[in-house]
Amino acid sequence: MTDDLDDSFSEMDADAFETAPLRLTIDLAALADNYRDMQRRSGKARAAAVVKADAYGMGTEDCGATLYHAGARDFFVASVSEGVTLRPHAPEARIFVLSGIWPGQERDVFAHDLVPVIASEEQLSFWTSALAERGDHPFALHVDTGFNRLGLPLEDALYLADDPTRPASFDPVLVMSHLASADTPSSPMNKAQLESFRRVSAAFEGIESSLSASAGIFLGPDYHFDLTRPGISLYGGEAVNDMKNPMRPVAKAEARIIQIREAGEGQTVSYGGTYQLKRASRLAIAAVGYADGYSRSLSGSGIPLREMGRGGAEGFINGYRVPVAGRITMDLTIFDVTDVSERAIRAGDYIELFGPNVPVDEVARAAGTIGYEMLTSLGLRYERQYLIGDE
Repeated sequence: MTDDLDDSFSEMDADAFETAPLRLTIDLAALADNYRDMQRRSGKARAAAVVKADAYGMGTEDCGATLYHAGARDFFVASVSEGVTLRPHAPEARIFVLSGIWPGQERDVFAHDLVPVIASEEQLSFWTSALAERGDHPFALHVDTGFNRLGLPLEDALYLADDPTRPASFDPVLVMSHLASADTPSSPMNKAQLESFRRVSAAFEGIESSLSASAGIFLGPDYHFDLTRPGISLYGGEAVNDMKNPMRPVAKAEARIIQIREAGEGQTVSYGGTYQLKRASRLAIAAVGYADGYSRSLSGSGIPLREMGRGGAEGFINGYRVPVAGRITMDLTIFDVTDVSERAIRAGDYIELFGPNVPVDEVARAAGTIGYEMLTSLGLRYERQYLIGDE
């Protein structure tokens, strides 16, 4: 495989990318490396690949195919429609649907060989009826071990495991649960949920079990069981609080500079005049705003942000970090580029919003959120480029 852009997409697409107001570069080689890294960290367990929410904003088709090529044979999506989209790109994989199944979805589930994750009594009742008509079809069982989100209550699941009257067709291929505080390794909830899930795994002896997503993998082999479910780590995001992120960045978002203008000391910038210049400045107006997932809460440090204990975001251009100046608007963001040499920047250049020089989680913290939200909130106006690279 090659990292030559002409081999990655058509000449027309290349031209569109080179002139786009907003562009998003997705490094598929880094994605594959991150998957292999998480597989190694999973030890004896197999690593699945979580590609819900359009592969965390990166694109289900390209990311799914890349992860399949890298060795993933178990995938997790959020909905039946996401599973249908993924299926052609992961032809021999098991595709688990985390939201389960509802009446009317069984045709797609059966036709595309999807594996619903049954998470409630209502779904269990419907699924039992569907199997009675069809016969056998793989499914998973989600058990709540303390998250209080999806899943059968622990005691109900344990009773079901030992119920001699349960239908013969009730034979899940996987039992799973989800950790609530795996991103905080010192949390006592982790061990409490682990002990509860051990009871579930033992009750469903002989059936594969899965507890850990990205953060849980870092908790160590006790949490790995048979199958792990890395998600955010695949896409280069931080999984564990206060730990250096070992993953390769996958996505780089850039915005084109529409105009560079000068403004005098004491003048204000953007809506509300909350950002006052302390010196004569040069300002770059970039074609990105909150409609593109570049949140208004990333605005340059005016009074509301100072009260919240945050400054604004920073971009990167030609070796310089440049701060956001004033409020971010729907389509435009202003960066203070005074410290960038005039010869090193001009209208038409691109500012990195996040990527290898400005980690996505750093930007997310400036917005008061997490990298997951930054990636999945990208709007529709980014022109995308997929880099394949060598393997």
